[in-house]
Amino acid sequence: MKKRLFGKETMAVAMAVLMAAGAMTGCSSGGKETTEAAAETTAATTVASVSKEGQAPADEIKPCEIKFRYWADNTDYSQLMQDIIKKFNAENGKGITVIGEESPWDGGAYSENLFNAKMGGGDVDCATWKLTSTPLFVNNGLLADLTPMIDAWDKKSDIDENIYNIMVEAGDMQRIYVMPWNIQVLYVYYRPSIFKKAGIEVPKTYEEFLQAIEKCTMDTNGDGKTDIYGFGMRGAKGGQEPWGSFIYGRGGSFEDLTTPEAVQGMQDFIDIYQKGYVPPTATSDGFSEIIANFQSGLAAMTIHHTGSSKDMEKLLGDDVSAFPFPAGKSQWTSMGDTETVIFESCKNKQAAFEWVSYLAAGEGQKMWCEGTGNVPVSKSVQASDFFQNNRFMKASIDGQGHAGIVPILDTTTEWISNIWPNTVSQALTGSITAKQCMQTLQDGLYQ
Repeated sequence: MKKRLFGKETMAVAMAVLMAAGAMTGCSSGGKETTEAAAETTAATTVASVSKEGQAPADEIKPCEIKFRYWADNTDYSQLMQDIIKKFNAENGKGITVIGEESPWDGGAYSENLFNAKMGGGDVDCATWKLTSTPLFVNNGLLADLTPMIDAWDKKSDIDENIYNIMVEAGDMQRIYVMPWNIQVLYVYYRPSIFKKAGIEVPKTYEEFLQAIEKCTMDTNGDGKTDIYGFGMRGAKGGQEPWGSFIYGRGGSFEDLTTPEAVQGMQDFIDIYQKGYVPPTATSDGFSEIIANFQSGLAAMTIHHTGSSKDMEKLLGDDVSAFPFPAGKSQWTSMGDTETVIFESCKNKQAAFEWVSYLAAGEGQKMWCEGTGNVPVSKSVQASDFFQNNRFMKASIDGQGHAGIVPILDTTTEWISNIWPNTVSQALTGSITAKQCMQTLQDGLYQ
């Protein structure tokens, strides 16, 4: 049975989830009262229901101020956000004035500080967000249900349905409390020169991907030692994200890690380690190691996202490219996220929605994603030459339809930090079987 973060009694555990998620993915009451039926009404009825709850339709918004809290990873991003706010304030035509309040991410303490502020009656109207924060805030009645406004939004279809589904999964499984903004989708980096040496093309299926790993493992100078490994495996903390793609490739899922399909995906992971297709240090390799091994040519492929693409391109030029993790019986890749939310206490929710929707599919989306290198959620922005002509952005966009997240449960922090790396290490080195490994992982996540 999944355990979600309910009530104040699990607050301390939830905060640990926020802090852990921040370390991994950083540097990037009223809501529950809306019925499911309301989300299924027509756009006209939805607008009317929003108006009935005290929120004016978009064409009746009165001049107001919206307090918006955000974090920025560096001074350039900070200035960019101020430029976006300035442009919106000058051009929205509805008298909405966004007041930006910057707060440091501080390893995830941003979310904890925001929670404490809202529980104390703070007057922030909306904020930038991480999905891991959602259950705690929802179950304390702090987030506005955005479903009616999104259903009435004329640009709703500009965002992939899968992205909305992820937002729903992070909340109460029924409503959308989080507005998509920008994402980081994991893909496979590869070295074209090594592929050419191995005589292979970019794999189109999961089976071809496994074969590519084998063929790219080479002794290039004939001394009997491997000079190039087919894949840079991340066996330390954080490795659960690329690992998940192997599980889904065989038809498994996070819903039940003990199915025969999930166990076979784990066996594939074990096999590429035990057959010597990955560096022998893989059980302890983290982000820095897999990137260094790939950049040096020790590994032909590895998995990450656009956050590392500029350095890759600067160092390797044309000898680096990317493709989405290929589909097998199923397909999945991990999605990092940065979104926005509107708080239930906001007195001008429709005006706040004008702002967050501007970030999601307006000029604010284009400015932010072009300026930061994050992947846009807006299909129309994705279609521009700026993103389509970037091979790393293209691989990210092509992967968004099957992207997902590790379940956000009250066990997730411990599972990611300790259970997953320790258990998988035992399986890779032969101390336990794939089946035993997956049973332990299942028990640890869904205890």
